[in-house]
Amino acid sequence: MADQTLAADPTFADVLAARDLLTGRLPATPMWSYPMLDAAVGATVYVKHENVQPTGAFKVRGGLTLLHSLTGEQRRRGLVSYSTGNHAQSLAYACAELGVRCRLVMPAGTPEGKVRAVRAWGASVLLDGADMAVAQAVAERLAATERALLVSPGDTPALLAGVGTAYLEIFEARPDLDLLVVPVGSGTGVAAATLVGAVLAPRCRIVAVQSTAAPAAHDSWRAGSCVRRPIRTRVEGLATGRGFPLPQRLIRGRLHDFHLVTDAQIVQAQRLLATCAHTLAEGAGAAGLAAVLARPDGFAGRRVAVVCTGGNASAAEITSLGQTRTPDG
Repeated sequence: MADQTLAADPTFADVLAARDLLTGRLPATPMWSYPMLDAAVGATVYVKHENVQPTGAFKVRGGLTLLHSLTGEQRRRGLVSYSTGNHAQSLAYACAELGVRCRLVMPAGTPEGKVRAVRAWGASVLLDGADMAVAQAVAERLAATERALLVSPGDTPALLAGVGTAYLEIFEARPDLDLLVVPVGSGTGVAAATLVGAVLAPRCRIVAVQSTAAPAAHDSWRAGSCVRRPIRTRVEGLATGRGFPLPQRLIRGRLHDFHLVTDAQIVQAQRLLATCAHTLAEGAGAAGLAAVLARPDGFAGRRVAVVCTGGNASAAEITSLGQTRTPDG
């Protein structure tokens, strides 16, 4: 468990404080609509472009917020965490800014491009395990051996508060939204969305989306308790095998609905973003749009925001976009 996990649940005030911290470090990301995309979907769709962050994904907001919240003693110990890519980059980026030692454990099958991106920020990467569950166990042992600060990608309040700044931007730019659709891996993004939405846009319906091939967060929400599920998705950003208590606690009673989409539907959405919104999205970044496409009747004629959470598409993902058919996940 990370030391930060012991802190109180984040509040709306924590999100506002995170925005003050990030001002001058990360500019607000754009949110645009595209006529061709609206026509294809049958709704007014606003794409929140977190893919333009310096690490290519929204999680950098959380990494910087966490690092700046640590004590000097915690920074001297260094950080250890586990990730399939974007969380790792966020911590590596923030640690580079503050000169903090950072070690990341990533599953052995992580695409080489994502590993290189983490190392480029100066972090050390250990590739170990078939999935996030094994990577987590390795990270826990490593942190205990080195007496480093273990950071949970889902249960660290400061990460969630930082991520919440994206939803301040969304709701302040479009207070008239009918629906907001958020992809879910660990669940920090959707938890932050519900936290901010309850204050700024209580009438906006917030919908989570996850892959049918890794439905742990979805099933945890449905069950009312955290459960584990196999990870069979090819979408690295959604490849988590368990529900995380902190995000699940925050979305309870606040989330309108939780959808599942197939990996094939995510690829279809990636293609649509590329052709109609000039956007190369990684799989997780297209999952929100995939949910809209999968249930058009629920979104038709509405004002809908989808979060392109990241643009770190692997070479295999990019290649698959040119294929006419993609096997279902």
